[in-house]
Amino acid sequence: MPKNQAKPRWWVRHFMNPFYHKKEHDAVFQSHARLDVLPFNPFTVGKSTVIEDYAVINNGMGHVHIGANTFVGLFDVVIGPVTIGNHVIIAQHVVISGLNHGYEKVGIPIKDQPCTVGEIIVEDECWIGANAVITAGVRIGKHSVVAAGSVVTKDVPPYSVVGGNPAKILKRYNSDTAQWEKQQTLQKPVLI
Repeated sequence: MPKNQAKPRWWVRHFMNPFYHKKEHDAVFQSHARLDVLPFNPFTVGKSTVIEDYAVINNGMGHVHIGANTFVGLFDVVIGPVTIGNHVIIAQHVVISGLNHGYEKVGIPIKDQPCTVGEIIVEDECWIGANAVITAGVRIGKHSVVAAGSVVTKDVPPYSVVGGNPAKILKRYNSDTAQWEKQQTLQKPVLI
């Protein structure tokens, strides 16, 4: 990699990466997608997956695995370690980052402190709304929805709808009634 850059050198992208990374033959990388992938961490993309223009995929801090029939939208940022399942929709301007910068040592600039990582897992059939942020170490359960503009800092159970900053459960699927049901919010007691 060139010094102080996240993008690998041209010859790494064109001559090394094809031998190290697995991309199914019908996966689509739009012409303006930026793949900052390096040979020392895994990068895989499944069948019929689309990486839209201006999306950035980076495996410099950990693996990036994207399943089959998944859509990564315009201007999305995916920084490993991240595993994204099959049939996932990721809308525009979403940030999914498995890394955090250290800041604890006040005598050292933040950019020079070591980073920590926590794998993000987005299970099958999820929908991540526009402008959402998924933080390091979070698991989004199967068939869940993250509302647009949400900041997800904790795990999301399967078959849930979450929203807000920080994201909270808004609805859950009840298999007994076959309905999506709103979650009851805790009411603050009224003082008399």
